[in-house]
Amino acid sequence: MKPNVKIAYIGGGSRGWAHTLMVDLAKEDAFNAEVYLYDIDKKAAEKNAKIGNDLLAREDIAGKHTYVVASAIEDALTDADFVVLSILPATFMEMQSDVHLPEEYGIYQSVGDTSGPGGILRAMRTVPLYKGFAQKIKECCPDAWVINYTNPMTLCTATLYRTFPEIKAFGCCHEVFGTQKLIAAALKEFSGIDIPHKEVKITVSGVNHFTWITKAQYQNIDLFEIYREFADRHYEEGFELTPALSYKNNYFTCSHRVKFDLFRRCGAIAAAGDRHLAEFCPGKWYLENPEKADKWHFALTPVSYRIDDLKKRIDRTEKLYTGQEPFTLRETGEEGVLLMKTLLGITPSFVTNCNLPNRGQCPDLPLGAIVETNAEFSANSLKPVIADALPPLAHNLVARIVNEQQALLTAILAHDYDAVFECFAQDPLVTISYEKARELFLRMMENTKEYIPYGEEYLEKQKQPR
Repeated sequence: MKPNVKIAYIGGGSRGWAHTLMVDLAKEDAFNAEVYLYDIDKKAAEKNAKIGNDLLAREDIAGKHTYVVASAIEDALTDADFVVLSILPATFMEMQSDVHLPEEYGIYQSVGDTSGPGGILRAMRTVPLYKGFAQKIKECCPDAWVINYTNPMTLCTATLYRTFPEIKAFGCCHEVFGTQKLIAAALKEFSGIDIPHKEVKITVSGVNHFTWITKAQYQNIDLFEIYREFADRHYEEGFELTPALSYKNNYFTCSHRVKFDLFRRCGAIAAAGDRHLAEFCPGKWYLENPEKADKWHFALTPVSYRIDDLKKRIDRTEKLYTGQEPFTLRETGEEGVLLMKTLLGITPSFVTNCNLPNRGQCPDLPLGAIVETNAEFSANSLKPVIADALPPLAHNLVARIVNEQQALLTAILAHDYDAVFECFAQDPLVTISYEKARELFLRMMENTKEYIPYGEEYLEKQKQPR
């Protein structure tokens, strides 16, 4: 008999991740799911529920799952088996300030949702929400498995564990998969062997969006040596995994020149998109200005693109909702539903990368910090896999970020915004004077103060003579 599963989707009005989950569930008939959609935008959740439930009438859909709109978060969470967290903290208008206000000070960001000034301000909005989610999960479904997709991934996952240490949570990110594809492309170029990226067996260490591969193998072939030759061959001109896509016409791709450079510098394979990797490095390396980013063959993603894309996704959702456009199945490349099946004991155990507290799997990073390594998923079990210590130069870069993230989390949870600013001023991208950094920080806070607990009170105090 198929197990009946309750999935609580927090952020269930999403026009992106929610539809991705629907696609993967539509292909899955090994369990029966009742998906509770909770969103502060209830109408968006209602539209997604109708889109999902309309699939029940289609003969080509394997998974007959039902979707329910939850009026309160408690309704969604009570007795849930799985909780999916995928939210946008505030709006893209606040993100506009996060990403583009620092440009007035000569600070450029290629993403602005994980590290740098934008990542820090986003964390100030997101961490308080995640503290609330953790408290509600503890009350309503303490034994549920919690899957986080929201950025900043590390700080969101860390907040869950800091608030509810016994929580069974992990963060999922697909960035490492892209680097496995790049290594597979290197193997094909040098040996003619064409394999799916999942057959590239890797050892992973680091933090989300600044993850590193220290070993890569296919059967008995050491892929590190092949990658070394590959990186040297393509160092100057870069390498396009999909020739039709380039950083010139797609904000989310790159020519991997930052990866190749970091490999030469540090001796490990940086395993995220170059636009993410660049934000964790000293600001003059790759993000000194837009021309420098162009030299390294990646793009700065403007928030105007995200705003326009949201309009398109809202329009598409409306067409799916009204039946003007069919809901099409596609390959999502995501593992969320597979992970659910494995944790339910339906499929055999397997290993993939995820974000968890460091219980020793990263021997050279602080215990308790959220790190990204491989982990073994099996029936109601998740065990991190021990990783290698990072090469010294890679470790130096990662350790700085880990320490900043831990200090930042403590400061945000304490509403100690002077301490938050100290983290801000020490961030690798903040290459301006301490005084200018303070000015920028206060201006950025002003633009998002309604989403930051005690933010207005803090800003008022700053206006008083010291």
